[in-house]
Amino acid sequence: MSSYRAESDSMGEMSVPEDALYGAQTARAVDNFPVSGYALPEPFLRALGLIKHAAALANGELGGLDEGKAEAIAAAALEVWSGGLLEHFPIDIFQTGSGTSTNMNANEVIANRATEILGGARGDKSVVHPNDDVNRSQSSNDVIPTALHVATLVELTQRLAPALTALRDALAAKAVEFEDVVTVGRTHLMDATPIRRGQAFAGYASQVEHALRRIVRVSADLEELAIGGTAVGTGLNRATDFPAKVIAHLNRETGLSFREAEDRFEAMGGKDAMIQASGVLRTTCVGLSRIAHDIRQLGSGPRCGIFELELPAVAPGSSIMPGKVNPVMSESLIQVCAWVIGNDIGTALGGLGGLGSNYELNTMMPLLAHNVLESIRVLSNCVGVFTTKCVAGIEANRDKAQELVDRSLMNVTKLAPVIGYDEAAAIAKEAFSSGRTLKEVVLEKGLVPAADLDALLDPGPMTEPG
Repeated sequence: MSSYRAESDSMGEMSVPEDALYGAQTARAVDNFPVSGYALPEPFLRALGLIKHAAALANGELGGLDEGKAEAIAAAALEVWSGGLLEHFPIDIFQTGSGTSTNMNANEVIANRATEILGGARGDKSVVHPNDDVNRSQSSNDVIPTALHVATLVELTQRLAPALTALRDALAAKAVEFEDVVTVGRTHLMDATPIRRGQAFAGYASQVEHALRRIVRVSADLEELAIGGTAVGTGLNRATDFPAKVIAHLNRETGLSFREAEDRFEAMGGKDAMIQASGVLRTTCVGLSRIAHDIRQLGSGPRCGIFELELPAVAPGSSIMPGKVNPVMSESLIQVCAWVIGNDIGTALGGLGGLGSNYELNTMMPLLAHNVLESIRVLSNCVGVFTTKCVAGIEANRDKAQELVDRSLMNVTKLAPVIGYDEAAAIAKEAFSSGRTLKEVVLEKGLVPAADLDALLDPGPMTEPG
């Protein structure tokens, strides 16, 4: 049977599980918000711990906390940043829109852990106080926006960017491998002039490279932090040098280049940088889903589809059709991309005036944290397995590619400057209706000397720029 201890906040007494590091405000929030069962993402909670660590060190340096207390708080907060104590953060994402409940959750956990480090008992606020000590010089209103930016930039640069880099490199390697594979180009899902499969894969690699560049561009805005704005952006109840010192500690710990917001009223009242980051994820997913779809269609078959690409077989494809193998890695990525794009809609709504951003504060920040950080996590994981289990093992079906090129009618495009567009169109239609090749129809009509025709219809030169 669970045992409880009594703790109190400004609204009265609450029963708190004896083994919990949190206190009365967290317990109250757990009771108030039994909504989804989803806690805030780990990267956000870890970032919150890092901010509390940096704040404690800054307050110690500025004389706001005595050395022993500052060190204990910093050590306890560092445990959160390192991924520990996260089981003590139970509050649902659908809570107070400022994230105040989760900020107090962090204050209580860190205060109780610091109290233990100093030899005290959990719940004894006389040793370390969650508001007076852990939250000194801060407000939920500047801490939570700061945690959003810190967590998002860390995850973009340390999780998503490496996954996309590996995918780009794998696609670029296939571009080199398939450089000599001439096949049919396709526009509007219909046959078009020839292309080398390596050119198409180079295009895919470039699309991923552009996604990486977008991450770099949005990083500049995410580097701006709201810390120091306290309640409404004016900096009430904090020392002048507090934000600079906090940010110096954040940069030392993360290796990133955070800086004070150019305007704290913008940083706290709006969430445009987070909306932009979500938009980068959306754009990335639009590109990735296109690549995944192309790959699965080009691998369709094996006998009744295109089958220019042979995809790695990673799992049986059917519970009823023996031997069937499906493009499951592409399908997984396409589903993730659809989900991320859906998250982006919720994120955009979270920044709208009247829903999220009102006057001096955005009040949908827990939702922004969940949507953006979970999108980064899931997308990064899926890109990783798509790279290793699909792209790295793709082989070109050279025989099939050659067969399709030989049967293509669009090579007639090279004849148009010689015999005219209308005559070339008539030849293509006649070749299709009669089941003959372009060469056979042209020779029959005597439109081009046989000695010149092979060179004109050679698909290889058609793939080179004029």
